[in-house]
Amino acid sequence: MSRITRRRLFEDSLLAAAAAAVAGSPLKALAQEGGGRKVGPNDRIRIACIGFNGQGCAHIRAYAGMNDVEIAMLCDTDTAVWPKGLKIIESAGKKAPACVQDLRRVFDDKSIDAVSIATPNHWHALAAIWAMQAGKDVYVEKPVSHNVSEGRRIVETARKYKRICQTGTQCRSQQGTIDAIEYIKAGKIGKVTVARGLCYKRRDSLGLCGGPQPVPETIDYNLWTGPAPLKPPHRNTKQHGTVHYDWHWFWDYGNGDLGNQGIHQMDIARWGLGKDSLPTSVIGLGGRFGYKDDGETPNTHLSFFDYGDAQLIFEVRGLPEDAEYLGAKVGNIFHGEEGYVVLNKYTGGAAFDKDGKLVESFSGKGDHHANFIQACRSRKYTDLRADILEGHLSSALCHLGNISYLLGTEQPFSAQSQAFGDNKEAYETFARMQEHLKANAVPLAETKYLLGKKLLIDPKTETFTNDEKANAMLTREYRAPFVVPARV
Repeated sequence: MSRITRRRLFEDSLLAAAAAAVAGSPLKALAQEGGGRKVGPNDRIRIACIGFNGQGCAHIRAYAGMNDVEIAMLCDTDTAVWPKGLKIIESAGKKAPACVQDLRRVFDDKSIDAVSIATPNHWHALAAIWAMQAGKDVYVEKPVSHNVSEGRRIVETARKYKRICQTGTQCRSQQGTIDAIEYIKAGKIGKVTVARGLCYKRRDSLGLCGGPQPVPETIDYNLWTGPAPLKPPHRNTKQHGTVHYDWHWFWDYGNGDLGNQGIHQMDIARWGLGKDSLPTSVIGLGGRFGYKDDGETPNTHLSFFDYGDAQLIFEVRGLPEDAEYLGAKVGNIFHGEEGYVVLNKYTGGAAFDKDGKLVESFSGKGDHHANFIQACRSRKYTDLRADILEGHLSSALCHLGNISYLLGTEQPFSAQSQAFGDNKEAYETFARMQEHLKANAVPLAETKYLLGKKLLIDPKTETFTNDEKANAMLTREYRAPFVVPARV
């Protein structure tokens, strides 16, 4: 914390003022004109990778393997991870780029055409918006936002400044998944009544760290925290350290497994249903069961979304003892009137008739990063497999499920819930969740869970119609100068 100097805060204030300058500023004019260097069909695209302690390394590998792309800069707030990214580039036989801690240095460089963002979730929206305002195209990891409002702001920014913005939901580019979705949309399993997403993925206890933890000297923690409240980390694991990765399970920075692994399957579920808006209602429920630790987000979580003619159900299970559901653990199931489709891997799955007989298989890979680069050249966002609008809508579903959960009231498992009306699928899903908890030795008779409020949604305004507290949770309070604009 001692590294956050008055000079740094003064510099941040100046940068905030610059970002809020009048529309006639050079940066704003550059972006409004379509921005940045004009890339010809034979030119190399100069890209910067921002955040590469985890998924960002996959970004570096992808671009380092492209002859028509140059990684011009690496950016991470932790200087200790810089050698990791540089080694990948060196192993590919490419020239070592500059490394910086502050992503604003990336945006200041007019020679950079695009950025690839793999920061923690709480930075995704602001990094993407600042980049596009500076005339860069953007690949931003999932979920694209930390809250619903942020996602819509990214979409508006991309359209206003005519930037290419790809969402990091890589399954959209996998041929096997594409074929399966086309099979469903062609009516091969009849009308789909339920699209189910599964995230049965073990998440062990973080333990109890006993209080605020020190920040490694290699990290600029002011920059790492960015839009979130500036407070010391309250987590400490041997595997990831005090800052990296485990931020997923804390509300200030992450969105739980619904917004971590789950966003991939949430996106596929909505894609298969063919829904291009938010649903009309949501109910979320669950809890953090099986251990006591510093984590805040649920390790067991159900979300029910009503689209009128179909519903989307999402299941998160983080405890170790678990069974597959129709052959899937991390995947999707589409229930149709004439059969069902199971996607149990990123690259595909299979279709079955009503009796469970295999009808067709789907398999095939794709290159999501290459698709992004292709669209950067064509200047057509419609060429993207996962345009930012798709990313916003699917990310928003995760946020809606979390909001309902956070507004829940404690209920004993011993009481019979009537929360789902006549929704038989919801009761069946809830019953299977209880069996999962029993298998993990959770004493249900002595345990309570959070039953979220049923929130009604206006899909056109992307707001709730029956709860102002829920509406307040569609955005957050930002820490200056790291402020996502309320209007673009």
